[in-house]
Amino acid sequence: MINFGIIGTSWITHSFIRGAQSSGKWNLAAVYSRKEETAKEFASKYEGQKVTLHTSLDALANDANITAVYVASPNILHYAQAKQMLQAGKHVVVEKPSCSTVEELEDLFKLAKEKKVILVEAFRHIQEANFKILKQSMEKLGPIYGASITYAQYSARYEQVLAGEVPNIFNLEMGGGALVDLGVYCVSAALDLFGAPDKSTYWPVTIATGCDGAGKIILQYPKFSVYLCHSKIYHSDTVSEIYGEKGTLIFSSVTDIESVVFRDAKTKTKTELAGKKEPADLNLKEEAVEFARLIEEEDWKSMEKYETLSMGILKVLENSRKENGLLFPGGI
Repeated sequence: MINFGIIGTSWITHSFIRGAQSSGKWNLAAVYSRKEETAKEFASKYEGQKVTLHTSLDALANDANITAVYVASPNILHYAQAKQMLQAGKHVVVEKPSCSTVEELEDLFKLAKEKKVILVEAFRHIQEANFKILKQSMEKLGPIYGASITYAQYSARYEQVLAGEVPNIFNLEMGGGALVDLGVYCVSAALDLFGAPDKSTYWPVTIATGCDGAGKIILQYPKFSVYLCHSKIYHSDTVSEIYGEKGTLIFSSVTDIESVVFRDAKTKTKTELAGKKEPADLNLKEEAVEFARLIEEEDWKSMEKYETLSMGILKVLENSRKENGLLFPGGI
C-alpha cells in the first residue's frame, strides 16, 4: 500500500483519491492546504482514515509517513511544488499540464532520476482500457492518412469571464487557458498514438482575460497531418476519427471513451471494438493502477516512455503558446 499526500483540494483530487483507493494500491495519508479549515473540510470526506493535515509544504515534504504526493494545484505552481516533493525523496504524480516550460520539466525529470523516485504526469485518458483498444486497433487501418480529435466543453467558469471576472483557469498569471486545460488532452492523445510531430501550428481564440478560450492545432507528420480542436467557450459533440487506407476508426470522445468503431473502407461495415469502461466516479482508477505499478516495480523502462511523451507534449504546448503571445508570469 502506497501512503500518499495531496496538494490541491479541487474536485479532480477527490476523483484521484476515489480511483486510487478503489484500486487497493493507495492510501490517503496526508492533506495539504494553506488554510487549516480547507484541509479539515477536505479530509472530513474520508472519515475513518488516519489523515494528517499540513498547512506548510515543508511539513508535507518532511512527513515520513508518506512516500508519494499527488500534485493538483493551479498549473503555475506545479513545477515548484513537484520539485520540493522530489527533493524530499517522494514519488510525484503531477496533474496535466506538468509544467509551463520544457526546461522546467527537464529539471524535474533530472531530479527524479537523481533521487531514484518516480515522476509521472497524470494523463488519465491514455490509461483507459478503451483508449488502449483504440491504439491497438490502428493496425487495422494500414497506412495512416490523417486524424481529427475534438474535445470541446462549455465551462461554467466562462460565465465569470463574461461577468468581468478572471477565474484561475482563464488566467495566464495562473498558467491557465483552454490549450493547457482541455487542448492538452488532444495533444497527449495524438502524441501517444502517432508520436511527436515534425511541426505544430496553433490558432487560438483569445478571450477578454487575454488567454485562449478555444483553439485549433495542426500537427504535421511526414506523410499525414492531425487536426485537433478544443474549447472551453463552446461545446461540440463531434466524434474523433483516425483515417487509414483500409478503413476509419471512430471514437466517441478523447476521454471516457464509450465507443470505438472500425468502419471497413471496402465493405462499409462497422464493428464495435470498445469494451466496458470504468464508472464515471472511478475514471481515474486505471491511471492510479499504472502509477502504483511503476512505483512498486521501479519500472524505469516504462518511465522513459512516459518521460518522452510528457516532454513531447509540453514542447507542443509551449511552442503553441509562445508563437501566439500567450505568456505566463516572467514571460515564459
